[in-house]
Amino acid sequence: MAGTKSAAGRTAGRKREELPPDDGAELASQAPHVTLKQNPHAVRDQKENVLEVAIGREVRALRKKLGVTVADLAAAASISLGMLSKIENGNTSPSLTTLQALSRALGVPLTAFLRRFEEDRKAVFVKSGEGVDVERRGTRAGHQYRLLGYVGATASGVTVEPYLITLTENSDVFPTFQHDGMEFLYMLEGEVLYRHGSDLYRMTPGDSLFFDADAPHGPEELTKLPTRYLSIISYPENRGD
Repeated sequence: MAGTKSAAGRTAGRKREELPPDDGAELASQAPHVTLKQNPHAVRDQKENVLEVAIGREVRALRKKLGVTVADLAAAASISLGMLSKIENGNTSPSLTTLQALSRALGVPLTAFLRRFEEDRKAVFVKSGEGVDVERRGTRAGHQYRLLGYVGATASGVTVEPYLITLTENSDVFPTFQHDGMEFLYMLEGEVLYRHGSDLYRMTPGDSLFFDADAPHGPEELTKLPTRYLSIISYPENRGD
């Protein structure tokens, strides 16, 4: 019985060093088509700070994760199909007894239904010119790292660190970095020849580079100073660089 079962239950970078203008245009035209799995402009039709709505969304998400139907879950929890539908749509406040039956059928603790309601969603605002100067590998070589904000691992289990990196005429040594996660660079000022693995990328203002940070990477040559770029590093929880 399906209800019983539920209860048990790098995109490689393209080398572009010293590309002539025509080749650069051709490269842009050959960029692969990417299908995004998430709509960045999506809106929620109801606020999750309403307890009934938060519980309903969590019940639906857990049910879909197990791949069972509304009818299957209702049968496994011994509640009516109509009641479960109202719960998932946030139209009723389920009793503790009902929530306990659902938690057993879904194989999760009772507190799992409150995750979205109690989840602390943070934001960090940093004024222009502010931020925290931090010590990282490369600081001794004249690289200035300014942390623009920090939010620990979110519900997705990912930590993100945004830095403003400044390279000056004092930057005479170019250390090679290698760490877990992904990194995104966006050039703001100057010009740098940046290495990722065996590839070199000549980056000027407006250019960006997104890569697997597990490969050796870092500035290879400072062509125009001062050089400033944003570096946004993301990595799984409990793993750092």
